[in-house]
Amino acid sequence: ILCCLVKPDIKTVYAREGIAVVGLAWVIVSLFGALPFWLSGEIPGYIDSLFEIVSGFTTTGSSILTDIEAMSMSNLFWRSFSHWIGGMGVLVFVLALLPQSESHSMFIMRSEVPGPVVGKLVAKTKITARILYAIYIAMTLVEIIMLIAGGMPVFDSVVHSFGTAGTGGFAIKSASIGYYNSAYIDIVIAVFMLLFAVNFNIYYLILIGDARRALRNEELRWYLIIVGASTAAIAINTLHLFGNFGEAVRFSLFQVASIISTTGYATTDFNLWPELSRVILVLLMFIGASAGSTGGGIKVVRVMVMFKTVLRQIKKLIYPRSAVILRIEGKAAGEGVMSGITAFAYAYFIQFALSVLLLSIDTFDPVANFTAVAACINNIGPGLGAVGPAGNFAGFSHLSKCVLIFNMLAGRLELFPIYALFSPSMWLKR
Repeated sequence: ILCCLVKPDIKTVYAREGIAVVGLAWVIVSLFGALPFWLSGEIPGYIDSLFEIVSGFTTTGSSILTDIEAMSMSNLFWRSFSHWIGGMGVLVFVLALLPQSESHSMFIMRSEVPGPVVGKLVAKTKITARILYAIYIAMTLVEIIMLIAGGMPVFDSVVHSFGTAGTGGFAIKSASIGYYNSAYIDIVIAVFMLLFAVNFNIYYLILIGDARRALRNEELRWYLIIVGASTAAIAINTLHLFGNFGEAVRFSLFQVASIISTTGYATTDFNLWPELSRVILVLLMFIGASAGSTGGGIKVVRVMVMFKTVLRQIKKLIYPRSAVILRIEGKAAGEGVMSGITAFAYAYFIQFALSVLLLSIDTFDPVANFTAVAACINNIGPGLGAVGPAGNFAGFSHLSKCVLIFNMLAGRLELFPIYALFSPSMWLKR
């Protein structure tokens, strides 16, 4: 109502306005979204309530709750539903429903959809948003049905499917998915975590009958190789903990899928795994999911480009007079894409270092502080040590929680839409 009282003279949305709309919308939605937890008294402090809902909307899954089972079903549903809305994007959902001009829609979508490059599947952004949500809803419903078929209660199936679809990871049991102790449920959720971490453009190409082009996607190949290699390495490294190779693969695949998709569900306390396995999981935290998916992290395509850039630089040193072209999907990478990835990398590591420094004011050990920031900026959920699968974030001070809240929001929006809110040029008249 307050927004409708103001009638601006200029209603055209350019890049600056699109960024401001996205950044402010996520902040305001989070401030209001915390109210059900706070007003119900189930989370007494507002900062804790805000931490929980920001973790929900940004699909992080980090929690301050020490007794999840004590929460009411309504609040359990709300925190998981926030994953589902935040996964595809709060404003992409609005774009799919409300009439907007094409310029309005595209600038908003570019600022909210994860990944270095955002394009339209079809000519109109509004139709693109509807296609994305149709795929998203269909996949969510299929997972709900499969979990119910596996014996999981209906309510549990719905909220865990919301968490999987949004790659968020809020569980309704302290033992997370490990509570159900079912190989079938583990496999279903692991597969869907991996599916939701794939670029949704791939599914659109398959739907229109262009499966060959979809399977040739370079980022998809890198993603599958990383998942396969990580699962094999961890399964071999943890074989002595599970007794047989089948069980080792089951638990390893689930945790690899959970971390690389940035979901954060757990079937076991991987904090107790050997050092090699834990280091692999930490590396997967940084890599994250594919661009254009519901997952977080740096994104596979950025890691791929960084790796190719290193190889390109080596070739240029060996052959200084040759023109070495960096290609993505067989096409030369544009200067805009390269500079964008470089700027993202600089901003990411500067913010990461400053956040770890601020968290060090608290009494937690360096491993907990480091992985807490990694879990929040990459929108994953659990870290290691005190913030591992068996722990939570309740022990951090209000200052540290505010730092982590900022990291969750910035990580979900790929840093710059949040940074732009603090830039004086954003608010100056043209």
